[in-house]
Amino acid sequence: MTAESTVDFSPRSGGFAPGHPWDRNFFLLLVGLIWLGILVGFGWDVVDHVQSNEAPYALIVHFHAAVFVGWLVLLTTQVALIRVRRPDLHRRLGVLGAVLVPVMVVLGLATAWVVQRLGYDPAHPHTAFLSVNITTMLGFGGLAAAGILQRRHASAHKRLMLLSTMFLSNAGFARWFGFVVGHALGTGFWPFFAQIFSGADVLVLALGAYDLVTRRTLHPAYMLGCGWILINEVACAWLYYDPWWRGFSPTLIGH
Repeated sequence: MTAESTVDFSPRSGGFAPGHPWDRNFFLLLVGLIWLGILVGFGWDVVDHVQSNEAPYALIVHFHAAVFVGWLVLLTTQVALIRVRRPDLHRRLGVLGAVLVPVMVVLGLATAWVVQRLGYDPAHPHTAFLSVNITTMLGFGGLAAAGILQRRHASAHKRLMLLSTMFLSNAGFARWFGFVVGHALGTGFWPFFAQIFSGADVLVLALGAYDLVTRRTLHPAYMLGCGWILINEVACAWLYYDPWWRGFSPTLIGH
């Protein structure tokens, strides 16, 4: 993760100004809301797990949690370093981010595989939910990789890295915000879509709205990133309800 050493408020790329005086507070606010979604969602999940006296989490779940929290800590640190005008340290830490992305994708998929395999019940299989795990990792990995490739273009880089983490945060938001939405809408393709993605999508839309207010236009990287997010979200919900996927998904975990 890198950034320009100075903030340029002049328009570029068809009128999009790379920087705005409000950026330093707004981007920090977005990171704070991502933390809120993750902590509330998984906090409640952990409390419910302990109170229900379920079996302890598999060891890989703890590794998964540690690495993903590490990513959030790194993102927060990177935003803070730009806020205090230390792009030199930001660039050095960016190497760690580039290493973490493939680790997170592999670990996320491996954790989903282990959890589904340990909890498999032939009478009530939930392996269709693997569509959420797969598309989340695909969406996150694609956005984060694009953000790293755009590291020399700060305005594109910061938006892609934020979008990648927002999309990843659906795992937290869906556990509380999405639960309320899903309960209100019922079952089906669109209710499921809203339950899984609406919380994180609010942040995605907020980023676009902010750019429209401060720049009067949307960044091309943001628009392409949103397109990638939408493709993965639709694919996720479609697979979840597809009869072929429901029959095939158990074979992914050896059943």
